[in-house]
Amino acid sequence: MRVPELGRFSWIIGLSGPSAITWILGSWKRKSEPKSWQHKTGSAQHCWSKRPGAKEYSLAQLPAPGNLKVHLYNAQQALSWEPVSLDSDPRPVVYQVQYKYSTSSNWYDVNKEDSKVDCTNLTRTECDFTANSLSEGFPRRFNISLRVRAKLGGLVSAWATAPWFEHYRNATIGPPENIRVTPEEGSLIIRLSAPFDVPATEAYFVYCVYYWEKAGAKQVTRPFRSNFITLNDLKPLRVYCFQVKAELFLTKENISRPGHLSNISCCETAADASVKLQQDFLAAGTTFLVLSVVVGSCLFLVLRYRGLVKHWFHSPPSIPSQIEEYLKDPAQPILDALDKDSSPKDDTWDSVSVVTFPENEQEGSPQSTLNQSAGPSHQPTEGVLCAKEAATCLSGLDGAT
Repeated sequence: MRVPELGRFSWIIGLSGPSAITWILGSWKRKSEPKSWQHKTGSAQHCWSKRPGAKEYSLAQLPAPGNLKVHLYNAQQALSWEPVSLDSDPRPVVYQVQYKYSTSSNWYDVNKEDSKVDCTNLTRTECDFTANSLSEGFPRRFNISLRVRAKLGGLVSAWATAPWFEHYRNATIGPPENIRVTPEEGSLIIRLSAPFDVPATEAYFVYCVYYWEKAGAKQVTRPFRSNFITLNDLKPLRVYCFQVKAELFLTKENISRPGHLSNISCCETAADASVKLQQDFLAAGTTFLVLSVVVGSCLFLVLRYRGLVKHWFHSPPSIPSQIEEYLKDPAQPILDALDKDSSPKDDTWDSVSVVTFPENEQEGSPQSTLNQSAGPSHQPTEGVLCAKEAATCLSGLDGAT
């Protein structure tokens, strides 16, 4: 049975699929080409070069950038691709990036006038749409398409297009930032901030805390929209560890994007009133006990080594210089040794002088006058006697009268 040409074509498609179509069209093209284009060395209009692991490209055209990746993390938006190069041309390749919205058919350059970022002649293989504080990137509620091409002098590659994306739907949500914890009596107070700022009319964040006592079972809190979270009913003076996760919810759509957990943080809860009272009593008792031990030890040492303490804190007695001089020369009289090098102020003598008058003198005159003088050099009128020999002095005075 002869198979019709159309039936044969359909049968090939059914058996081989798209490969058969390529084979048939290729065979038809080869048959229809002029003989001058078929394997004619030196007279071909186009020369072809082949790069290992890639398609064949004409020298009149650059290969398009490959492996396009859209990076969406928190508020960051960036497009990256693999570099393009030609072995026969050492000049640097530059890249041009364009974008368009799903509601439009027009492509626009990513330049500073529209996007605050210039990606029209890049030498690097990345276009960061949120590289500076002036640019917030593309609107997060719109579908965006990106494409890039390479340029080398007068050579231009074909456009390579990245898949459509919407930031809120496709972004990776990181953990909350600026996490701070404050221990309280049997509780922990956690303060945090959102992974990135979102308009309240578009989206909002919800937070969950996973916490557990150290070496205990993990628990999770209910979702919180507040940036202020309190973990209650915790045991005092226990170490608790926790992680926080943020989840993004769209305001007008029932769509959410779960985020990543934060790093593990641990904190010890504070003591309650009863525990604090016990600690105060314990501290006071410990202080009193330590002071008692110290004072008792010092008193015991003083009593035990009293003689040694006296020896340390008292200077030994010294011999007077006069006696020391006498001991050096025992032949010298003791009194001379004592009087040697003594000052008049230190060795004061008291003298007594008695003056008598004749009986025929006037009756109004005094019978006697008693004078006292200081100093060993004073010579009385009738006689001077030492106070140390007072008895002898008085008897001598009686004889003189």
